[in-house]
Amino acid sequence: MSRIGKKPVPLPAGVTASVSGQTVEVKGPKGTKSFTATDDVTLVVGEGEITVTPRGKSKRARQQWGMTRTVVANTVHGVSDVFKKELEIRGVGYRAQLQGNVLKLNLGLSHDVNFEIPAGVTVTAPKPTEIIVEGHDLQLVGQVAANIRDWRRPEPYKGKGIRYKGEYVFQKEGKKK
Repeated sequence: MSRIGKKPVPLPAGVTASVSGQTVEVKGPKGTKSFTATDDVTLVVGEGEITVTPRGKSKRARQQWGMTRTVVANTVHGVSDVFKKELEIRGVGYRAQLQGNVLKLNLGLSHDVNFEIPAGVTVTAPKPTEIIVEGHDLQLVGQVAANIRDWRRPEPYKGKGIRYKGEYVFQKEGKKK
């Protein structure tokens, strides 16, 4: 039994859902999103909730059960609220600034990094050492934050680089004479 899959997805006030075949379409105050599930699960819209159940007892059906429920829950959350990832930059001279649709990063490289912000995501830099990525699609927000972080991951000796807010970086001890 999937502990996640057997929980119904509650629909908040102002959010409606409809199922046609294997596609669930969710409408909310922030827009409309849809998700197409595999044939291994069944989607049912009840009163104020969406229920996901597996078709059969195969391993694949049980795998898709929890995953589908989580994606549907993220879709419902995305049409009513935004997902947010916060990044912080540490290092002497490391900074970020927004220029239109381009995030300009100074990360100690021989050149500045110009990161194009994809559609569907809002990136802000309230301080030169802080980046906030927001959007209605959890996968896209996480991927954009990971792509920004990949330009200079935190290194273990001084802790310089781009890290998620609140992320702990294990500091190693340097060489001894």
